[in-house]
Amino acid sequence: MPNSDTAFSTNGHGNFSKVTSATLLVALGIIYGDIGTSPLYVFKAILGERPISNLLVYGGISCVFWTLTLQTTFKYIILTLQADNKGEGGIFSLFALVRRFGKKAYFPAIIGAATLLADGIITPPISVASAVEGLNGVHGLENLIVAGNNLTVGIVIGIISLLFFFQRFGTKIVGSSFGPIMMVWFSMILVLGLIPIIHNPAILTALSPHYGIELLTQYPKGFWLLGAVFLCTTGAEALYSDLGHCGKKNIRLTWIFVKIALVINYMGQGAWILTQHTGKLNGLNPFYELMPHWFLLSGIVIATLAAIIASQALISGSFTLISEAISMNLWPKVKIKFPTTIKGQIYIPSINTTLWVGCVAMMFYFRMSEHMEAAYGFSIIIAMMMTTALMFGYMKFVRKWNMILILAIIGIFFTVETAFFVANVAKIKQRWMFLFFEFGLVFIMYIWFNARRITNRYLNFVNISKYSKDLIELSNDKDIPKYATHLVYLTKANMEMQIEQRIIDSILNKKPKRADIYWFIHIDITDAPYTLEYNVVEILKDKLIRVEFRLGFRVQPRIHKFFKKVMQEMVKNCELGFLSKYESMKKENFHADITYVIIERFLSVENELPVKEDFILDSYFSIKGIAQSDQKAYGLDSSDTIIEYSPLFIEQKDKLPLKRVLT
Repeated sequence: MPNSDTAFSTNGHGNFSKVTSATLLVALGIIYGDIGTSPLYVFKAILGERPISNLLVYGGISCVFWTLTLQTTFKYIILTLQADNKGEGGIFSLFALVRRFGKKAYFPAIIGAATLLADGIITPPISVASAVEGLNGVHGLENLIVAGNNLTVGIVIGIISLLFFFQRFGTKIVGSSFGPIMMVWFSMILVLGLIPIIHNPAILTALSPHYGIELLTQYPKGFWLLGAVFLCTTGAEALYSDLGHCGKKNIRLTWIFVKIALVINYMGQGAWILTQHTGKLNGLNPFYELMPHWFLLSGIVIATLAAIIASQALISGSFTLISEAISMNLWPKVKIKFPTTIKGQIYIPSINTTLWVGCVAMMFYFRMSEHMEAAYGFSIIIAMMMTTALMFGYMKFVRKWNMILILAIIGIFFTVETAFFVANVAKIKQRWMFLFFEFGLVFIMYIWFNARRITNRYLNFVNISKYSKDLIELSNDKDIPKYATHLVYLTKANMEMQIEQRIIDSILNKKPKRADIYWFIHIDITDAPYTLEYNVVEILKDKLIRVEFRLGFRVQPRIHKFFKKVMQEMVKNCELGFLSKYESMKKENFHADITYVIIERFLSVENELPVKEDFILDSYFSIKGIAQSDQKAYGLDSSDTIIEYSPLFIEQKDKLPLKRVLT
């Protein structure tokens, strides 16, 4: 039988290379919820309870505009979107592009991913709370809806809980409404901001950068206002993460409209404050003050819907992020479901529950949107700094740009993002408990990645040709009961003629496993997102066959389904016969049985390890104990799968000081 190279279909999410009204609407609905709802709380956070002044208002608008221009437009829209991995974006896509150039590239990747996941427990509470708190301006609700009171907290938790409950059903039905709703939202904030600007056109001069510089240098404690200013760009990471869903051209074109709407609304809030208000805000939200009272309730409903869409985008992004982390050996295997037929839409029950618990805890802990601002900004600025670090590797090693140009670009981003980081850290004060969630995520990813490195380092591979005679004799020995027609093992050996010693021991040295054909499946996770290919290598004719799957890091490894497809294609190509080799059924066209053997490792008590590696492996096996088994993770039927347990020996002493005592 000759070697065969065959590829499955490798389609991604869809074709977004063309720009149409439909693709532009999809982009509006998917990626701009987070950054699009920032006018709900940004200007309120900048002003706080400070006395209103021209410098504060003009300087705040200037800082917001140039932050959006530098961080969002220049860094993400112009620069980072160029770092597409076969059309896909996001922190793990960027990591996949640069990981072969540095052993420590995984570190910024796991920190960035952890903070983005943390964003998933902050965005729903702050966005929904900011929208719901606007009800205190409705006549009759002033004394009922108060930021931080039990009723407001309960309403927010109720909305968030419903959102997480419906994740199991997917967003196929309601997803089509996201685009039109966000179109209404951005049109609304543009019109609301434009009206005050018409009455006070002088506010347009606030776009000059000198107002921002004056605010940061001359206003009392002006530098620390950067923590509030930064909130205007917190959704910028979503632009890159959703590159594969929307396409580069659609993102760049829709951003023009989105940025105009955002900036006009910020200027409109500033114009209203300077013409209609003196002293302090006294708890008022300038965003809702732009609305005429007859429209207030409708505006709050639209804002709440936009906040829900923003939350949905972060939740779906978290599912995708965990799925990628599993493929790249950065997260324990967990159950993944596919609630709809839409490609790429997944649901991870354990992550859904974790995020829901985190959101509820955040709401109880902070109680009102303004208390969440520091935590929100802190998480996103760290994610942005990690993206900057990986972009350095991308520009240097992948694109091979001039080093002076790279240092200039990275230097600008590093300086600006360090300033934002310092300002956000100062705002956290005593409300730092949410950091435990981020530290926990980083810890799990760090342990999982490094433990796999350690265990792989001590894997013992042997040349399978040394055992070919023994395997043939075992397969032909009819005195031994047949274990399976097709016996399948998963192997980590990269070389075609190599196999783990533990697999040979399982076949020959434990209870002998006689089979007609021994299959060895190797899974190679590629740097491309949606690779779905396989290669068949016949090691020993009609006896030992190796199947190598090349799967993209966004492809779910449903090995049983893939393997059956391989066998069907081999039968069709006359490379494999399914005629039964059971003597009593030789004349029948019998579909032979397939048995998978999964070898689970456990840490032997006889190991002698350095303290660091001992801690990593102890933590790894503790986490592994509550994670999903390989059998479920690879989509193997429990009735066709045998689990064997093998001790993991590392640094075992060759000689033991054991002496026999004569009596």
